[in-house]
Amino acid sequence: MTGGRPRVAIIGSGFGGIAVAAALLRAGFDDLVLLERATGIGGVWRDNTYPGCACDIPAPLYSYSFAPNPDWSRRFPSHAEILAYLRRCADDLGVSGRVRLGVEVTDARWDEAGSCWRLRTATGAEVVADVLVPAVGQLSRPLLPALPGADRFRGTALHTARWDATLRLDGARVAVVGTGASAVQLVPAIAGRVAHVTVFQRTAPWTLPKPDRRYGPLRRAVCRRWPALTRLPRAGVWAMTLVAGLAVTGNRVVAALLRGVSHAQRRWQVRDPRLRALVTPDEPLGCKRVLFTSDWLPTLARPDVTLVTAPITEVTETGVRSADGVEHPCDVLVYGTGFAATEFLAPIRVTGRDGRRLAEVWRDGAHAYLGMTVPGFPNLFLVYGPNTNTGNTSVVHFHESQARHITQAVRLLAAGGPPLDVRPDVAAAHDAQVQGRLAGSVWTACRSWYRTASGRVVTNWPGSAAQYRRRTARLRPADYGRGPA
Repeated sequence: MTGGRPRVAIIGSGFGGIAVAAALLRAGFDDLVLLERATGIGGVWRDNTYPGCACDIPAPLYSYSFAPNPDWSRRFPSHAEILAYLRRCADDLGVSGRVRLGVEVTDARWDEAGSCWRLRTATGAEVVADVLVPAVGQLSRPLLPALPGADRFRGTALHTARWDATLRLDGARVAVVGTGASAVQLVPAIAGRVAHVTVFQRTAPWTLPKPDRRYGPLRRAVCRRWPALTRLPRAGVWAMTLVAGLAVTGNRVVAALLRGVSHAQRRWQVRDPRLRALVTPDEPLGCKRVLFTSDWLPTLARPDVTLVTAPITEVTETGVRSADGVEHPCDVLVYGTGFAATEFLAPIRVTGRDGRRLAEVWRDGAHAYLGMTVPGFPNLFLVYGPNTNTGNTSVVHFHESQARHITQAVRLLAAGGPPLDVRPDVAAAHDAQVQGRLAGSVWTACRSWYRTASGRVVTNWPGSAAQYRRRTARLRPADYGRGPA
């Protein structure tokens, strides 16, 4: 640290990394760098370019509160529009010039003598920082299922998060594995232009109608003229997510209402009783991500789309075989199978005090105080860390809360004193409280990317975003051994 100006290294340049960088710059801390392994800024919105990819949280809320966008073209914009917004924010906020592209961090080691973090990149270069902020997110590493024979498929196989822009789909037979958020967007976007789509479903997702609409030129002009007006739709969406959040945090009345809406959607959009039975969920609403879509169910009813619910037994050279013995031929095999969300920071090797490896500390499931700090790893602050995902609202709201908290930490470090290392008892009490609340939640009712193999919920926050905002609003030095407890 030089002259009371902590050196900050942020890993990642998605919504979280840019939020932290912007907050630090506003507070006057400009000795920072963002290390990005890819060739461009953008996080998941850079990586996900599959047909139909779009936001499933209304844009007025899925944006920074300090950078409202009057030019959204619709309520649920495409990935390209969100990426353009994020990169524009990085430019306008002075963040872009501090991003080092093509730099992949492989190791991070705490240097006790130097009271700093020493980062090693894939090229062998070293970056030294007083404060380390991993902002790699929970949805950055695609998860591929271990399907027998997958390596012998002679067609094109790819994950939705690694889409090939040169791939020609017109007239192709496409198989899609999974019925999560990506598949629900992809399949309607390609049905009709490909020869046939075969969808492999393990469990039927809960869906709700997507209240999308275009924003006309008059609305955009008015919002540009009076930017404060953008707060009105943002507040409206915020209120809606608060109500929806009650369904997954224990309110039976709201949950019953949403189940009724979902049931009505299936009755209206799927006339075939047999197909309707196949797309009817048999798990509690909210235990997996509820999907907003108005065209998924009608697409499954198309004659050129087949829904397969029998488990996959193997991939052949020319298609996919299911447990009923049927081989489903395809030219393109798409994995809409999500991400390794519970493997935080992997494959970066993080070593803290006394040679402790973070992967070993987290061997029974990731945990962090307020989702940001771990005992024995001083001056390390996670963004979108354990138990900071949301099942009902915009994660950008959480990013902003974390950015404010991290800025307070950097300000405290700049004032002098020892590194900030959260007390083990404080972290343990927080984790016990979070896991105690999660134990009775709907997220324990089924297998999902919210949980580890042992069943521990490591991704989701058990309460509302407003509760998280309050919990993180003020950094307490006593939590880090500074001052009275």
